Amino acid sequence: MKKTILFFVIAIFAMGWRLTGGDVEISSGNLRILVNTQMQMKIENLALPRHALMPGFTSSEYIVTRYFTAKDFKLTSTTHKEIIDAAGEGTEWTLKGTYAGYPLEKVVSISTYKNYPGNAYFKVFYINKGKKDLPVEKWVNNNYNVIPSQNDSTRFWSFQGSSHADRRDWIQKVNPGLYHKNYMGMNATDYGGGIPVVDLWRKDAGGIAIGLTDSVMRLISIPVNYDQYADGANIHISYDYPDNKVLKPGETLSTYGTFAGVHKGNCFPVLRNYADYMQTKGIKPAPPENGSYEPMWCAWGYERDFTVQEIIRTLPMVKKLGMKWVGIDDGFQQHYGDWHTNPQKFAGGDAEMKALVDSIHSYGLKAMLWWNPVAVSPVSNFLKQHPDVLLIKKDGSPQYITWWDSFLISPTDSVALSTARSTVEMFLKDWGFDGLKLDGQNQNMCYPDYAGGHNISNPNQSYQLLPVYFKDIFTTARNIDPKAAIEFCPCGEVINFYIMPYMNQFVASDPESSWQVRTRALVYHALMPHTAFYGDHVELINDDFASQIGVGGVPGTKFVWPEIGTAKEKSLLLTPEKEKLYKKWIGLYNTMELSKGTYRGDLYDIGYNYPETHCIEKDGVVYYAVYNDNFNGKIQLKGLDPSKQYSVTDYFHNVSLGKVKGSNPSLNVSFRGFLMIAAKPVKK
Repeated sequence: MKKTILFFVIAIFAMGWRLTGGDVEISSGNLRILVNTQMQMKIENLALPRHALMPGFTSSEYIVTRYFTAKDFKLTSTTHKEIIDAAGEGTEWTLKGTYAGYPLEKVVSISTYKNYPGNAYFKVFYINKGKKDLPVEKWVNNNYNVIPSQNDSTRFWSFQGSSHADRRDWIQKVNPGLYHKNYMGMNATDYGGGIPVVDLWRKDAGGIAIGLTDSVMRLISIPVNYDQYADGANIHISYDYPDNKVLKPGETLSTYGTFAGVHKGNCFPVLRNYADYMQTKGIKPAPPENGSYEPMWCAWGYERDFTVQEIIRTLPMVKKLGMKWVGIDDGFQQHYGDWHTNPQKFAGGDAEMKALVDSIHSYGLKAMLWWNPVAVSPVSNFLKQHPDVLLIKKDGSPQYITWWDSFLISPTDSVALSTARSTVEMFLKDWGFDGLKLDGQNQNMCYPDYAGGHNISNPNQSYQLLPVYFKDIFTTARNIDPKAAIEFCPCGEVINFYIMPYMNQFVASDPESSWQVRTRALVYHALMPHTAFYGDHVELINDDFASQIGVGGVPGTKFVWPEIGTAKEKSLLLTPEKEKLYKKWIGLYNTMELSKGTYRGDLYDIGYNYPETHCIEKDGVVYYAVYNDNFNGKIQLKGLDPSKQYSVTDYFHNVSLGKVKGSNPSLNVSFRGFLMIAAKPVKK
């Protein structure tokens, strides 16, 4: 009997759970979840055990009905079993409890996996065991109160993955008074979607992240709420039912799949872990494309009223600066939806466009074409011929795209899909383009479609199947040209995570600051580490090539050559001074190609480390990009081999900074704006 009891205790610890003073304990890596007898939970980060993340237990999963809010449930049973599924080997815990105010049972399934330490994956069920219909208004998962830092003026740093018209920072400070709903649906006429994850971290206690793990986008919210009178911040995942949801006697309501995870440092490791796990749900990156790592000049500096001759006459300077791509932007087409050439600009019709591409190729350059594939102008012939192609919202109106003065095509409509494929064939096969720039904030997300007849069984499938539309485009393009570069630019939005597998170049996407370029690079490197990140037009950030190249980004420009044309913005003119600067930076990029290196987002905390530092490893050399307005002091070169000595160089100014030992990588430096460092092992 004693041997049996001992075996049972050993088995409990081996499976990662135990009972502690009446509480259930579940662990995975540095994550520990405590569950009390009311089915309340507390999250702990064992990597930094001296500092608590949460002040105590909270009702982490609950349901709101018209008659009551069921938060606390009496824990009635706890079971566990070993599992093997697409995520690998793991353990699944099943917790059951009953609500005192009504015969409602809650079942919480929590799974952990050997391959994804530090994370737990949740699914919650509510079973109506009473005799009444229960009108359900919402459910909440992973509801946690988080203790703020007491030693830093910034209480938290955060990653918040929703998209908004104000084009806010993806990584931002959280202090008292902040509230962001982080709704994953449409937040404005043109803005919606994103990465369904929120991460909140402190310097001393690490971070806690929560998010959606379903294989399709859901219209959840992941609020961050730090009320000015509260003791800390609250995060949770909620779903508000848009229509009457009635849970009938005997029926079961199931929430969407969610996760909670803990980590040290900034959001990089938890986003990397999230993306790796989501590959088991089919969200897998496309193969990297070598051409996507090459720098680009875009003709958008000449704007929509560009001329063919302006582009052709600028090509020698594009070649001289070391650029590899030429982008033809908005303005070539007749209308949005009518994608043949505008005869007023291309007098020779489509044949003249092909001749332009041939001219680009004659300089040894590649050609990329701008396209907004889900926009259609109200005056287009395409819409006149196919009036039923539009997505229709619940109020009966089409989804309007304010920026393009157009309507949104239903992404599941058969005509829309076939037309997109034939348009790609025209661009790549007939005209000879080497890549496509899919552009527009409107393509990131869409409303539910109530039109009917668009090959969907319920309105929500419009945005859930939106990625399939882009998969069709990507597959068609790569079948025509196996080396085709496909860029996706959602214009200031947080990219729709579910569309990410169907492109081979991400983009800083109209950044409003250098900070946005650098932080977006961190996010993209975390989620899809082998996909090229394009820094967009450097003129958007005052010619700050350092913030593109130093973080592993592909540089780009939309300069206007004064000898050829004029610019509405003087900052776009390529002066002799800028020509020299551009040539130097592009030359450095083409020599080093840091975008193909390994970005080490785990080494530095982008929020709390000072000065801001990024690290890339490539071909045995460790590169650092350090940013500050005016810095004079000591920095740490993290990530070096402690057994080696390194020769350190400021590679932008080509100046030696001496040598450091990997075991003591401190370096005294002085700089303004940026410092580009290469640390190369010294051969013995």
